Amino acid sequence: MARPKHKLAHNTCLVLCAAVLPFLAGPVFGQESDLPDIGSPSDAVLSKQMERQIGRSIFRSLRATGNLVEDPEVNEYIQDVGQKLVANAQDGSFTFRFFVVNEPTINAFALPGGYIGVHSGLIQATQSESELAGVLAHEIAHVTQRHISRAVYANQRMSTVTMATMLGAILMGVATGSSDAIMGGIAGSQSIAIQSQINFTRSNEYEADRVGVGVLARSGFDPEGMPEFFSTLAQQSGPMASQAPEFLRTHPVTVNRIAETRARADEYEVAEVRDATGYTLTRARLTLMSSKTPEKAVERFEGERDNPDRVGDIGIEYGIALANLEMGKARQAKQAFEGMLQTNPAVINFHSGLAAAQLASGDEATALQTYKNAMTLFPRNVPLTIRYAEALIETGDPNQAHDILLDLYNQVPPSPEQVRQIALAAGAAGDTADAHYYMAEYHLLNGDLGMAADQLRVALNANELDEVQRARFTSRLEQVQRAMPPPGSKRRKPGG
Repeated sequence: MARPKHKLAHNTCLVLCAAVLPFLAGPVFGQESDLPDIGSPSDAVLSKQMERQIGRSIFRSLRATGNLVEDPEVNEYIQDVGQKLVANAQDGSFTFRFFVVNEPTINAFALPGGYIGVHSGLIQATQSESELAGVLAHEIAHVTQRHISRAVYANQRMSTVTMATMLGAILMGVATGSSDAIMGGIAGSQSIAIQSQINFTRSNEYEADRVGVGVLARSGFDPEGMPEFFSTLAQQSGPMASQAPEFLRTHPVTVNRIAETRARADEYEVAEVRDATGYTLTRARLTLMSSKTPEKAVERFEGERDNPDRVGDIGIEYGIALANLEMGKARQAKQAFEGMLQTNPAVINFHSGLAAAQLASGDEATALQTYKNAMTLFPRNVPLTIRYAEALIETGDPNQAHDILLDLYNQVPPSPEQVRQIALAAGAAGDTADAHYYMAEYHLLNGDLGMAADQLRVALNANELDEVQRARFTSRLEQVQRAMPPPGSKRRKPGG
């Protein structure tokens, strides 16, 4: 009996928008509002739709550098925290996407259209989940307060030279594949205007603080997290501006600003706030990723055991178990995960960690059963499903991997790397046509319409293509071709 063919839901935007980058004429930080959105003159200069197009274009360029963290567990956590804040920051007018940049520097930023990036170094520099949430709330507030469009409107008289200089910095970052250059060009736009622009930027920062503190409190975090993190960074900075953390250079913090933020936080009465387990586990995963070797990571984790503030921190034991798994010490990792899971059965990371250790120990049947049991407890959890699919492919069952990934991604919009994974699963299962179809979606998510069209043509030429597949692939190819420039024309290149 032939295996049924499936369809991956379309969540791909087909329109590229490099031509809209010149609108980035002001600070690319945004905020939120407690007032209804009744429109403003700035909408005529930069609409919400245009903001989304600009943000999507820059985000694709950042992704193309390969400098974004693709770890499923880390991404799941940062999305959870971000969306918890978003739920208390707006009425649904904005769509947000949170991502982690693999950079040791301490920084965070908001792109137009609700794309919020945070450096891995900033997450590791925070001392509590509320501090991290404070940074995200500040960036969310920049977006919801429409600081981007307001800045562009205020800068309509910016000189052509200034505009070209700023745009050149951004496009140079895109061309060279340097996320630092891109973010530097974006952040640098805050410091290239006259005194009125400087004042405008400062007012944005104060407004983001004010709104962000309220979002923190309403979301169940400690509002003191924002001034605490600002204060810690200010103490770390040296007398030279170049010695300050990058976050302070793009978000200048003054004594008055810290005092005002703390005073506003004191207005809220909140119960004792405890860090979620996901916070400490995420920091552990990032510590392992940032270490040169797993052995070096173990040294760091062992050293943290001596810190009185880290007593009983499950993240240390989790990090050591992950490092042992990478070093081939599967037995030690298995014992550690068994202990963690026994006392923390609701933590999904421990289920997948144990299964990975069992698989590394050669006990495939037990590992797959551990994954299967966890999937029953936590259906359609993204990181767990991805790890289970990886194990199924490794153990020779790509058909089931294809099925569970398809079920997941028809419910949850996938990232390009996740689409690539289901393409690999389909290919390993012998579903050649579907594999090429998925690769077309992968290229679409990365903004490459030409490669997407090529993959769809290959899919249409696959053997044993049924009529449903043929109709679906043909329709998708027509969509892509309509979005492509007409034959003989040249798509305008950024900076061209």
